[in-house]
Amino acid sequence: MDVKVFKTFLEVANTRHFGKAAETLYITQAAVSARIKQLEEFVDAPLFERIRNNICLTPAGERLIPYATTMVRAMQQVKTDISLAESQLIQLSIGATPNVWDAYFQNYLTVITKGLPELAFKTEMLGIRQLHSSILDNTLNLALTFDPFLSNEVISEQIANVALVMVTTKGNITAEQAMAENYVYVDWGTQFSSEHDAKYGKSYIPKLVTSTGRIALDFILSEGGTAYLPNALAEPFIESGELFKVKGKHALTRSIYAVYQKHNRLVDTIEKVINVIDQSSPKRSAVIDMASTND
Repeated sequence: MDVKVFKTFLEVANTRHFGKAAETLYITQAAVSARIKQLEEFVDAPLFERIRNNICLTPAGERLIPYATTMVRAMQQVKTDISLAESQLIQLSIGATPNVWDAYFQNYLTVITKGLPELAFKTEMLGIRQLHSSILDNTLNLALTFDPFLSNEVISEQIANVALVMVTTKGNITAEQAMAENYVYVDWGTQFSSEHDAKYGKSYIPKLVTSTGRIALDFILSEGGTAYLPNALAEPFIESGELFKVKGKHALTRSIYAVYQKHNRLVDTIEKVINVIDQSSPKRSAVIDMASTND
């Protein structure tokens, strides 16, 4: 099966429109339809259905998404690895969730590229499910997340802690007052959700829910409001008087985990990257190996 067929399927799934997918891929709409039909014949199931003039994925289409993504990324990796072979560079792929990029990893790109000049890097911003499947199928070498992966095939290594503070655009108010209007709930992972529920229950109604700290920051600076943000991200705006810490003790701490497959062929290189990050980050305090914890 030509990888272009999978690319076309993913584009239609993303745009939910055959015409827009054709424009993005620079092919005709007829070609898009032909490729989708070819793939449907291959899997022996319809992949899309039209509901009220909207194109939606069928259950079979939903199930195909991760496999198609893996296929496309694997072929892209093959092309990249072959092109890098001539330059004798090794490419390492690193992925992180949007909130880990905002709170932590963005600051370390220059650290690792300067510290390891013999490597070429590919970085991605992915959802937690995509990170998990990509680590397991070896299309991603290293994932940075707020929650460890509970799998015997991977190691989840705690490499840093991030302080989260509740900040607001109004000074001298309590958490209850701050959360009553324009509260932005940022998804900082499973542990944060549990601690947040224990502290505040379900009495508040978020104005906005987002997985990205920078979206929350932009929103409250523009519209006013409150959010939990990394201290490092919020500090400049606190110093300028645009944001204020909410009264009381509301700080929470999140751990950053480096997750990688035990038998990845680049495991030594992955550990070098982690060590370079460690040179300018808090000392690691835990290594979670699910095989050892199950013994």
